Amino acid sequence: MTDAPLDARLEQRLLGLDSWHADWSGLRVAVLGLGVTGFSVADTLAELGARVVVVAPSVDDDRAELLDLIGAELLLEPEMAEAPEALVAFDPEVVVISPGFAPHHPLSVWARSSGAAVWGDIELAWRVRDKVAPPAEWLLVTGTNGKTTTTQLATAMAAADGRRAAACGNIGVPVLDCVRDPEGHDLLVVELSSHQLDALPQSGPGALRPLSAVCLNLEDDHLEWHGGAEPYRLAKSKVYANTVRACIYNKADDATRRMVEDADVAEGCRAIGFGLSAPGPSDFGIVTGDDGGVLVDRAFLAERRTSALELTTTTALDAVGLGADHLLADVLAASALVRAAGVDPVSIRDALGAFRVDHHRMEVVAVVDGVTWVDDSKATNPHAAQASLSAFPSVIWIVGGVFKGVDVEPVIAEAADRLRAAVVIGVERNEVMEAFRRHAPDLPVFEVQETDTEQVMPTAARLAVGASRTGDTVLLAPAAASFDQFTDYTARGRAFASAVNDLPGGTADGPSTVQPSASPLD
Repeated sequence: MTDAPLDARLEQRLLGLDSWHADWSGLRVAVLGLGVTGFSVADTLAELGARVVVVAPSVDDDRAELLDLIGAELLLEPEMAEAPEALVAFDPEVVVISPGFAPHHPLSVWARSSGAAVWGDIELAWRVRDKVAPPAEWLLVTGTNGKTTTTQLATAMAAADGRRAAACGNIGVPVLDCVRDPEGHDLLVVELSSHQLDALPQSGPGALRPLSAVCLNLEDDHLEWHGGAEPYRLAKSKVYANTVRACIYNKADDATRRMVEDADVAEGCRAIGFGLSAPGPSDFGIVTGDDGGVLVDRAFLAERRTSALELTTTTALDAVGLGADHLLADVLAASALVRAAGVDPVSIRDALGAFRVDHHRMEVVAVVDGVTWVDDSKATNPHAAQASLSAFPSVIWIVGGVFKGVDVEPVIAEAADRLRAAVVIGVERNEVMEAFRRHAPDLPVFEVQETDTEQVMPTAARLAVGASRTGDTVLLAPAAASFDQFTDYTARGRAFASAVNDLPGGTADGPSTVQPSASPLD
């Protein structure tokens, strides 16, 4: 992505950089950011023989030593408000921007106007994916919610089928690290954030051609980063571009279906729907009977008009903490992804039997005096919080943080009838308090005004105890990002668990994953 036209000679050279084995020597590359992703980019390019300059606001001694060791130059720019003179003088031919840099960030704006090609780490990884032959097939996962669980599920299913598979991307492991693994892989299950997708081209040597791809759902999120809902949607829709075998969409989310309809894909690529109801031909879904539900595949079998392949049952998924509706949807989406790659239904069943959901995702941390305390700190936007709230009939909801330009009011309005009380945390409390006054004027709502991070969750827990009754659930599902008061959602979840376990009688026997209640309150 660039606003300025590329020099013809540079453009011709970049067209040829479509392989690890191409001639990358001497290419001048600037890398913006030095987190896990930024370092993987710098390390890869240095190994390829490029000249690398890394721009970062700060660096620890170990990372600085590693950069020196690989032969990359470091430019420290504490404010990151403008391009350093040394960077301008370096005159990069390519700028690789880490996902944290929004399009309107001053260095992003400079890069696009500099005459350099602007890439993200995913484009670079695709270009050099053939370091180990044969290169892995890529399965892509995005969506507002459920990305990480679906990525982990698909990876586990592929591994159970005997494939060498790796989960990478936004899940925390850079794709470049997997591409450079000397053992190689059969499949890479790549979780992609809207930030990573935004940077991707849809044609040329840097355009992905995944075997299968899914956008799980679409709700407003990261609007400040993208500059609005439509740019966010357009970024998400890129996940389907050039897909080879299967574009998988959510039958309950028309936005994902429209993305598939609009996508430019390979000839013969199929649209595969998933949903919680009985599936039609070319769908994945649930057939319900007297003994519960059966998850089935009616897409990847010759007799799909008259038959279906059983994958697992809702009873079996309940037993491993995957029984909530949003988790059932993740299971179906992951199954469709890997069935497109030929994974056997028996392998899917076996993988699901051994699967456990990560911490901070609908995790029961304690049951105290008949009240269940659930950590869903990963619910970092209103849509995710709504899915969590729908699993319980009577909730004390701990909500708040940084909403990233997204309105939480619709969730409050919909959830009001199932709430016993609410505890509001975070710096953006005023809007939340006002929304409760409009939509639940009689609901007890408590405001945590603590500014000391170490006191936020203990205060919230004490307030929740006072409002709860036997049979209630105290649910941490903040519907917001955590960086106003915590380093990340995991730190927020740990603080919640610690505060709960410090309550009288609050020591948990060990974490488990919550099951949905039988029915919501009327």
